[in-house]
Amino acid sequence: MTVLRPLLAAALAAPLLLTAACGDSSSGGSSGTNTASKLPKTLVFSPLSLAPPALKGLSEGVKAYAPSQGWEVIVQDPNFDATKQTQQLNEVISSGRAGAAWVLAVAPKSMGQILKAAQSKGVPILVNGKPDEYGFTGPQPGITFDYIDYDAGGKELGSQLGKCITEKLGGTAKVLYTSSQEGTAGKEAFDKAALDALKTAAPGATVVQTLPVTDRAKAQTDVGNVLQGNPDLAAVMSANDEGALGAIGAAGAAGKKLTCVTDFGGNDEVLQSVKDGKIYASVALQFQADMTQSFDTLVKMQADPKANGPILIVPQKTTTAGS
Repeated sequence: MTVLRPLLAAALAAPLLLTAACGDSSSGGSSGTNTASKLPKTLVFSPLSLAPPALKGLSEGVKAYAPSQGWEVIVQDPNFDATKQTQQLNEVISSGRAGAAWVLAVAPKSMGQILKAAQSKGVPILVNGKPDEYGFTGPQPGITFDYIDYDAGGKELGSQLGKCITEKLGGTAKVLYTSSQEGTAGKEAFDKAALDALKTAAPGATVVQTLPVTDRAKAQTDVGNVLQGNPDLAAVMSANDEGALGAIGAAGAAGKKLTCVTDFGGNDEVLQSVKDGKIYASVALQFQADMTQSFDTLVKMQADPKANGPILIVPQKTTTAGS
């Protein structure tokens, strides 16, 4: 299953508001304009579920912004059920109510019929992931793909930790890697990129343990146990906010300070910890910027829904104490 990583819950904890400028739907070729003129300005938003606060907040942001741009919004809630998601989407696309669709697919492989239905109706659709996850080899008519570059994120995370170890620990340190859980989207690529980048940036660093993390409280307990077995542990590289914050909490409880901590997530507490010097660097996916480009792209695609949609990448930003 392809998802926008569990760190969505952290990265989108604050209210998310779209700030995109509405594209001009009157442009494009004659065939595209004729098709677009028949499409309602109604956006169907189908996230994985509305249960996670992050996704609920995202849906509220869409509902708050779209009307100001002359769009209506239909929000669906498949509640992590791929069959329910395809049924809901099929109903609204087949009925002619949808003017565009934005889908965080529960199971990309189940979306084939929906993508064909949207194309046949001339309804532009944006889905998370890369074309190959949906059985395609490149850009497709009326479909925009929006994906997370896990290689780039992992490389930046490892490079930042290596930089800290070189600057503050003379290039040598014991490292704990708090990773994401098995089955998390992009995990294999992210882990490899992070560990390879760390080795390149700080060859003298040694990863003494890899600890899968999803829950902060458990992470603090588990990292505390690791610290007992490795009292000279000085660095933590974390694939999510829970691991980074849990490690800081564990170190504080043990009466010590971790010299180098890097994080992939970037929630408000993490960013404050960067300012306070507790975390060296945080690499964060910029979901608000991604929402801007996603909505803007769908609006523009209405002008010519039969043209190949673009392939978008979720922006990333690294924050350090000095930035």
